[in-house]
Amino acid sequence: MKPKNKIKIFLVDDDALFLKSLEIEFLQHADFDIETFVTGEFCVENLSHNPDVIILDYHLDGIDKNAMNGIETLDKIKAYNTDIAVVMLSSQDKIEVAINCMHHKAFDYVIKSETAFMRLQKIITTIFQYKKMEKELNWYMERM
Repeated sequence: MKPKNKIKIFLVDDDALFLKSLEIEFLQHADFDIETFVTGEFCVENLSHNPDVIILDYHLDGIDKNAMNGIETLDKIKAYNTDIAVVMLSSQDKIEVAINCMHHKAFDYVIKSETAFMRLQKIITTIFQYKKMEKELNWYMERM
């Protein structure tokens, strides 16, 4: 059971060094509950832990060439629970890749760079502002 008000984030990347550095950044800058996974399969197996946000690598084939890629993982996450916000993360800077991720219902797409962590922090803030507005709208609509 997660502590109240603590945001649970899944970090999913097959690059162990990048994954660890991202985890350290998140833990140093805020009080998040972080779980890390090196494959999409491990992430999907643990969705019952109810993450609020999943930061998901696009490729995910560095450990196992036959592993699910990020899009396949994203589709399984959305099939499990459409309310989980998924931010795709990749070194791919092609607009077609970003558009494809958005078509699969990713909340956003971030290119791995020196500013990726700051961008991810802003996106997480936006996700929770959006969810709060959505709740307030639902509350209002129920009373009409």
